[in-house]
Amino acid sequence: MTVNFAPGDLVRARGREWVAQPSPQDGILVLRPLSGGENDAVILDPALEILPVEPARFDLPADAATTVQAKAALLADAMRLTLRRGAGPFRSAAQLAFEPRTYQLVPLLMALRLPVPRLLIADDVGIGKTIEAGLILRELMDRGEVDAFSVLCPPHLVEQWVGELKARFGIEAVAVTSGTASRLERTLPLAQTVFDAYPFTVVSLDYIKAEKRRENFARACPDFVIVDEAHACVGTHKGRQQRFELLSGLARNPDRRMILLTATPHSGDEEAFARLLSLVEPSFTSMNFEDARYRERLARHFVQRRRIDLVSGDWDEERAFPKHETTEFPYRLSPAHLEFQETALDYCLGIVSRAVSGQRERRLAFWGTLALMRCVGSSPAAAKSALRNRMSSESDRLEPQIYDEDSDDEDAVDVEPGTAFDVDPELLALIKRAEELVGKPDSKLIALVDALTPLIKKGANPVVFCRYLATAEHVRDGLRKAFPKVIVEAVTGVLTPDERRDRVADMAPADEEKQVQRILVATDCLSEGINLQQLFDTVVHYDLSWNPTRHQQREGRVNRFGQPAELVRSVMMFSPDSAIDGAVLEVILRKAEEIREATGVTVPLPDERGPVTDALMASMMLRRGVPRQMTLDLRLDDGSKVMEARWRDAAENERKSRARFAQNAMKPQEVAPEWERARTLLGSPADARLFVDGAMARFGVPLETRKTLLLAHVDALDVGLRERLAGHNLVGTVRLATTEPAPSGTALLTRTHPLTATLAEALVEASLDPESLSGLGIGRVGAWPTAAVQQITRVALLRVRFKLIVHARKERLLLAEEAALVAIQGDRIVAAGEAARELLNAPATADLAAVARDRFVAKAQEELPGLLVGPIDHFVRSRAQELMADHARLRTASGSASRVSVEAVLPPDVIGLFALMPAEV
Repeated sequence: MTVNFAPGDLVRARGREWVAQPSPQDGILVLRPLSGGENDAVILDPALEILPVEPARFDLPADAATTVQAKAALLADAMRLTLRRGAGPFRSAAQLAFEPRTYQLVPLLMALRLPVPRLLIADDVGIGKTIEAGLILRELMDRGEVDAFSVLCPPHLVEQWVGELKARFGIEAVAVTSGTASRLERTLPLAQTVFDAYPFTVVSLDYIKAEKRRENFARACPDFVIVDEAHACVGTHKGRQQRFELLSGLARNPDRRMILLTATPHSGDEEAFARLLSLVEPSFTSMNFEDARYRERLARHFVQRRRIDLVSGDWDEERAFPKHETTEFPYRLSPAHLEFQETALDYCLGIVSRAVSGQRERRLAFWGTLALMRCVGSSPAAAKSALRNRMSSESDRLEPQIYDEDSDDEDAVDVEPGTAFDVDPELLALIKRAEELVGKPDSKLIALVDALTPLIKKGANPVVFCRYLATAEHVRDGLRKAFPKVIVEAVTGVLTPDERRDRVADMAPADEEKQVQRILVATDCLSEGINLQQLFDTVVHYDLSWNPTRHQQREGRVNRFGQPAELVRSVMMFSPDSAIDGAVLEVILRKAEEIREATGVTVPLPDERGPVTDALMASMMLRRGVPRQMTLDLRLDDGSKVMEARWRDAAENERKSRARFAQNAMKPQEVAPEWERARTLLGSPADARLFVDGAMARFGVPLETRKTLLLAHVDALDVGLRERLAGHNLVGTVRLATTEPAPSGTALLTRTHPLTATLAEALVEASLDPESLSGLGIGRVGAWPTAAVQQITRVALLRVRFKLIVHARKERLLLAEEAALVAIQGDRIVAAGEAARELLNAPATADLAAVARDRFVAKAQEELPGLLVGPIDHFVRSRAQELMADHARLRTASGSASRVSVEAVLPPDVIGLFALMPAEV
């Protein structure tokens, strides 16, 4: 006989009970073990099974093992924490390994308000754009709306995205880069692409933008795409044009959901901003931003918050971020170093004055001057390297290097540039002078030691950013001598991305109880891609960045969401003796800082670098005492005027942008309540901590408290549990944090932490299977007296399944589960949820004699069938109606045309049944 099973039905197959899942075709069953996870699901054809697949019931056995009050409460907590398919409107809440801040939920609600989510998230550096995009992705996956996705990002961010998706959202994605693609493709059939075989991918933009790959990707691209650093895809540079062609092709599919992330969306460039907005909605390119109706349309797709917006006013997220203290540290050059810099500058200016044969020759002379002077100002070691190197034929790559821009496929951003100047006696003399200075005391390095000494005494852990590889190695060696008791390492572009991560990770002390200070010397290969906030709390700009965006990115490595220190320091070093430092401060950094103070954001340099170069050259010449007539002859004064105008325009445009597009419409009270309701049902971090504390004690290995941390000695657990935990890399002593941000070497103890999940699953299995961990005594029935009740009360622990039907263009069926507690007196439910939990958690006032306990338990079991068709049935149906109202409320607020109907699968599973009686009994 053929039995048709609907999703949510219980079946018995292969000697165990399963829950039927939605099936891809008739005649095929997709089954998930009743007490297992999604990864344990199987697909089978009933006709091929040796034993028939039969309907099943999950009844409370008549001979269920008894338990005591403390263990019954522990079982209820474990049951709640094992469930991963919540029935509420926020289905992702059960899957997160962190607690999102309220403001981070705003983009999620904005996405849910759109039929096809397309957002530009333009929050400041360090606010958590990765988290905000991941929340949207995880929610849509858990709603069954996304079954494949790609994250497109610059190559240096690929591994960070893979790690964040796994650690925070439980999503295993595959990295697709120039280094991994061929390896992935070798295992595939000819007709299959990487994106067919791997539904979850993080893709290097620079790898995929090439024309041949771009076309193949466009055909196989999933219908959900996240684009990080989206502003780098809309410029006039050749590489940016290729990226834009890729993204605009993807955006032409009106059903493709796209989340664009950038910290610099506007930056005073209306044309680039319009191109960026065209990826969200083509009509936005011709929008009149002065028109309130257009701005209202855009506000549905665009969210932009500064940190100051979140630490004041309605959001009050002050502790989400550290306080930021910035200082300047001027230093004097020694006579020898000053003479060398001035000699080098005079030599360069002499070449510039002779470069009058054409515009290109003059521009190359300007670039060569600026590049060389950057190296000279950085360190004698960098100057020596630059002077001895011959510039390659690709002279056009010099300009992006000068202004701290990564070229498209270049990984080592810190190699000293070569010089295009002809070899002559003056150049050879400069090389010889640089070589002599390399072995002498360095006044700049001495100044760095002076700046770091008081910070180290205060317990700081600094990152020292240098521009060039040779400088970084020189500084590392000097700091090791100056601070022999501090761990000092250097990370530069000579290391692969994996080696950089490993070197940073290795700086964490093996013994976390031991106070160890560390100094990391880094080039700008670390200014993006690796977050440093867990190990470091101070940034020192040893070399000035010539790009305000890069300057902000350096500080954003430590000054960001998740920084455990309450105070982050930034120190900017410069020499008033140096013409090059003075020019950069005057032309670039001071102006950018004025705009930042006025608007709250950092504005990058204009795309057209000619005026910047002219203004820098003019400033250096004037500081060196070159007659003003020469700057006029070279028309450098024009560049200074243009730069002044560009900065004014950038400031004004940024001010207008902030006024136009500030996301002020959504308030915390619109965001928080629904999420809090989900968290209460599923278990908060505080609930997880109480459970793990109780479970570890029950296993005979109580948690050890150390200041703000908890230590779980998992090596002392039962061998079966140890093996399970070892599969999650939890061995020895596990360090747990109870509040965010979690210190280095710890993880926040949440419901999804492997220790929580493994203990919860083990306890539930121990209650359902008498053979599993039989020594724990975790039974499913019990009876005890308590002061919490005045008459006999039965508390039922239920596992309730629901069918969620999403009525939209494509109807979807989802299965959800909740753990529920209901307290019943007679035939009436007197408490549910947290109120029933309080009754179950109330301590027993005495131990009942076994005969009395068994009598009360038998009476409760005898009455259970009547309760299931009476008050429990009514409760479950009412809960389905509540859930339907919750979904409707959120979708109405979202303006969504779809609706959700919720149907309870009856009867619910009775996991436990406990009789509570007045204390005097």
